[in-house]
Amino acid sequence: MKKWLVLGLAAVVVVGAWWSFLRPTLSPVVVSTDLKGQLVSTDALRGKPYLVNFWATSCITCVKEMPDLIALHEEFAAKGFQTVAVAMSYDRPDFLSQFVQDRKLPFLVIHDLDQAWAKAWGDVAVTPTTFIVDRKGYVTRRYVGEPDFDGLRQWLKEELAAAS
Repeated sequence: MKKWLVLGLAAVVVVGAWWSFLRPTLSPVVVSTDLKGQLVSTDALRGKPYLVNFWATSCITCVKEMPDLIALHEEFAAKGFQTVAVAMSYDRPDFLSQFVQDRKLPFLVIHDLDQAWAKAWGDVAVTPTTFIVDRKGYVTRRYVGEPDFDGLRQWLKEELAAAS
């Protein structure tokens, strides 16, 4: 009997930990100004799906994935999808501005000088790190490294269709 009780309690702990780890959490509320001087608030983005990508101009993988982020944004922006590219605090402002201009980044770009975004999203220190948020404001995916862009496209199609 005691053995079954211990096994039952262990199962409850494992299921609880699994549920806690896998269940979506609300995205943090962060407000700052983008490179164009526009106020950007994650709270204002609720109601539509969005992506938050932490990156740096010195990050090879970040630079490599940027055309895919641009394509994803351009494919779904008209349907309500938003992309927020958060440049790390250590990025040089002149490099960042030049990169944004040269690559014609079509989405919101924030230079996280005070690290408010990185702290709010779980002390992000590794680039690239990408968070996917559904229209209800829940973080549904987190990628460290290059995201699965095909999987993201499929998820966005479903998420945007459900909102219609």
